[in-house]
Amino acid sequence: MNAGRIVAAIALLAGAANVATAQTTTQTVTFAVNAINRISVSGPASLTINSATAGSAPTSASTAGLTWAITTNQSNQKVTAELTAASGGNMPSGLTLNATLAAPSVGTSDGAVSLSTTPVRLISGLTQVAQSGMALTLSLDATVAAGVVASATRDILYTVTTGP
Repeated sequence: MNAGRIVAAIALLAGAANVATAQTTTQTVTFAVNAINRISVSGPASLTINSATAGSAPTSASTAGLTWAITTNQSNQKVTAELTAASGGNMPSGLTLNATLAAPSVGTSDGAVSLSTTPVRLISGLTQVAQSGMALTLSLDATVAAGVVASATRDILYTVTTGP
């Protein structure tokens, strides 16, 4: 009878050993990172020309305190800007609206660029950068031929795209 109990105990232990055996599995994970190109600008701007030096063109008006931000995980990107046709299109005769974006840590600013309904480059050479708080300056120039211009608005469309 003791032999029977010993055999039963050994069988019980052998069965417990089989239950405690580890079980494994494999999981496949598919991943990707898509192209990310995001740009933002701070607030609206208001520009009014209201003075001139005698014998000179009207004094330009410019913004202060505007900023812009960009995130791109691609190489060889640029920022362009244009006036939207839906907001009135090109500036009235005798007026020029200029935009200047300060360059991020990677990239080159084209300086002050005149805006129209044709996209123009403001920044080139952007490669994998995420930066905010960079200066954005808008300026309005007028010739005396512009005369008096009633308050109007234009929308500026900023685009991150591939290119020099």
